[in-house]
Amino acid sequence: MAGTGGGRPSVYPTLVYADAKAAIRQLTEAFGFTEASVYEGEDGSVLHAELVQGNGAVMLGSKGRGGVFDTAMKDAGPCGVYVVVDDVDAHHLQAVEHGADILMPPTDQEYGSRDYMARDIEGNIWSFGTYAPEIQA
Repeated sequence: MAGTGGGRPSVYPTLVYADAKAAIRQLTEAFGFTEASVYEGEDGSVLHAELVQGNGAVMLGSKGRGGVFDTAMKDAGPCGVYVVVDDVDAHHLQAVEHGADILMPPTDQEYGSRDYMARDIEGNIWSFGTYAPEIQA
């Protein structure tokens, strides 16, 4: 997300992937996230990972590990996540260079944002743009 980072966000999108290691690779290489932590099980599954973008983060793990969250997410469909970036065109170019499935190229929106949209390797929709509403505490 735009800005200098730091602090503790109070909302973390959380996803599960059949191939969490491949998802981490795509999110870092194509979409510019940074690995904050990755914890693996003895079988090589991703128990928990945190990936950072600016002052926000997503958490993810491998499907099929058991537990309450994994069971609850078993039949969940893809989700959509919006990420604020400073330079949409450069971010889009990085995603294209890494083979991301682009659903919408960088587009100026009527409400003043510039956005593009991509699908990750397991169908989740990622929107990247300049729209960053202020949150009133």
